[in-house]
Amino acid sequence: MAEDKKLKSTKAIKRTKRKSAKSITERGKELLFKGKTLEELLEMKMEDLLKILPARARRSLKRGYNSEQKKLHEKLLERDQVKTRVRDLIILPQYVGKVVSVYDGKQYQTFTIKEEMIGHYLGEFVMTRKEVKHSGPGVGATRGSKFLPLK
Repeated sequence: MAEDKKLKSTKAIKRTKRKSAKSITERGKELLFKGKTLEELLEMKMEDLLKILPARARRSLKRGYNSEQKKLHEKLLERDQVKTRVRDLIILPQYVGKVVSVYDGKQYQTFTIKEEMIGHYLGEFVMTRKEVKHSGPGVGATRGSKFLPLK
């Protein structure tokens, strides 16, 4: 065990640095986003908030919302529960605690927005593809299955 700790690869060292420098850290029960609490994030102006958001979110918010995103943004500020098909809305601190149902292509999946989700898109939390589960081969799929008795 002691030898494993001494002989770390450069990849393992970089991974530990990334994990220690995560943007969201937990101190006690209080969650921090880039060193700011939720209350501090809610008090910030949009310009200051943009500076600490990831690059893709910052770029999208600088361009402004389209008509569907504007409607959803207003609904989220007014209501506690919203049903939508808009998957490309970036989660802001004002949305924390709201319940959102997002369409995945077949049905609406409901989740509560948490502090860890700030800066991500709504669609990231609703999977559009289901897991593939293969069963045994069918008749004629392989040479051996040709001689299976059919009952």
